[in-house]
Amino acid sequence: MNTMTLVAVAGLAAAALVVTSPYAQAAGDSIAGRTVMVKCQGCHGKDGNHGAPNAPNLAGQKQDYLYWSLMDFKIGARKNRMMLTAVKDLSDEDMANVAAYYAAIKIIVEVPQ
Repeated sequence: MNTMTLVAVAGLAAAALVVTSPYAQAAGDSIAGRTVMVKCQGCHGKDGNHGAPNAPNLAGQKQDYLYWSLMDFKIGARKNRMMLTAVKDLSDEDMANVAAYYAAIKIIVEVPQ
């Protein structure tokens, strides 16, 4: 194998590791997330700011944070019966889309005077 081929193979291998890494950025489609988030809006609201006492606001959160939080509930790293029920049938793509939807919501922050 010549040097150029070896460099190309090493580059492809490194790219494959990054893409398959659990720390790779979750890609998602916020438009597709609208259809999936119907399950979520009972507690978190369509706008991600429902105000339910035990449900955090999701609007404007970082997409990766939302995706990995959903994944943690799904694999049992985070425990919550309602969230487990909500995520158990979601695919990785569904979770990425929901994360993209809530992350795309723009919020306005007002600092107290």
